[in-house]
Amino acid sequence: MQIAMIGAGYVGLVSGACFSEFGIDVKCVDTDSGKIARLLKGEIPIFEPGLDELIERNIAEGRLEFTTDLKQAVSAADAVFIAVGTPSRRGDGFADLSYVHAAAREIAVAMTGYTVVVTKSTVPVGTGAEIERIIRDTRPDADFDVVSNPEFLREGAAIGDFMRPDRVVIGTESERARKTMQRIYRPLYLMETPIVHTSVESAELTKYAANAFLAAKITFINEIADLCEKVGGDVHDVARGIGLDGRIGRKFLHAGPGYGGSCFPKDTLALARTAQQAGAPLRIVESVIEINAERKRNMAQRVIAQCGGTVEGKTIAVLGLTFKPNTDDMRDAPSLDIVSALQAAGARVRVYDPQGMEEAKKLMDGADYCEGAYEAMDGADALVIVTEWNAFRALDLARVKQTMKTPIMVDLRNIYDPEEVRAAGFDYTCIGRPNLALEA
Repeated sequence: MQIAMIGAGYVGLVSGACFSEFGIDVKCVDTDSGKIARLLKGEIPIFEPGLDELIERNIAEGRLEFTTDLKQAVSAADAVFIAVGTPSRRGDGFADLSYVHAAAREIAVAMTGYTVVVTKSTVPVGTGAEIERIIRDTRPDADFDVVSNPEFLREGAAIGDFMRPDRVVIGTESERARKTMQRIYRPLYLMETPIVHTSVESAELTKYAANAFLAAKITFINEIADLCEKVGGDVHDVARGIGLDGRIGRKFLHAGPGYGGSCFPKDTLALARTAQQAGAPLRIVESVIEINAERKRNMAQRVIAQCGGTVEGKTIAVLGLTFKPNTDDMRDAPSLDIVSALQAAGARVRVYDPQGMEEAKKLMDGADYCEGAYEAMDGADALVIVTEWNAFRALDLARVKQTMKTPIMVDLRNIYDPEEVRAAGFDYTCIGRPNLALEA
């Protein structure tokens, strides 16, 4: 069994490495020759725990290769996975499918013999049909089927998600293609992983619906946190109380500064636009998008309020820049809105993140980039925790207080016990917990 993985970005790298761990020969293709050169030297362009060891092992065992030669990779492949980017299109929020369409044209030219063309990229409903049309128009004689096989990988836990998934969704009405996918996912069939067989259209919608639902869950608990602050409730207790209901579940009920990352922002927007175009608007999803964007903007106001109503001329330390821990992904991270708003209000912002500093420098101007948490806090008038990295969960509070100019802590991830931090002499506030409501 041989696979070609078109796109050596996050999804392509993780999926390709994991498929090779299944014992399949995988060639990862990318047009970025610099990226391929780095990969051939063993340099991984993204941070994902365990990915470097997985790639190194499978290269050594001859099952994983990296190349810019799409034709050679596709011509020998039983299945070709499209794992290129589908960013939000500027101006209207629809998914930009130009990379997907370009890949389909190149695949059509390179195919030899029966080939299963699989979309791993997150694409709106109808893309599979468009890929089929492109290939048919390019190569009327081509022998192929199109399958939708969406990924459900969490950054920071992607390898575990791939190797031990909640489910695998395979969208095709071709029995021939289904058998090929069964061979590819044979280890998961043996583990009795739930395999959901659907039409291509249903599989495409499943990915968007899953991300939109999780984004809505985050947004819901964030709004409940705001209510808790007004009425004296504790969002931790509320989340525990509803999360124990099997119909709801515990996951994604952690109040914070709003969701970010490579998936939720663009996928909710793309789903909303697709639904509007289809004449079936998703008003819940539209509200989630609006509320989340406003929440990220408003987080800086919490910091300003805790600093007495102004940060003009003050130094603010920000710990955590990536949208979540265990990744270097800065796409749509809440820190981007928070830092820029604090700077606009006149603050000097000192920042530190264990993995996201280089990516942050591409997106965040004017901040002081520090080499560690305590360096960022040196002489600061306030400390803001934006991302819940483990490195920030057990700071030496006595040292933090001594290092800072003013012991003000704004914990946007609720990783500290309010009583403990206040007992250590801090003016402390967090999200949705009792007696911590900000005065209007």
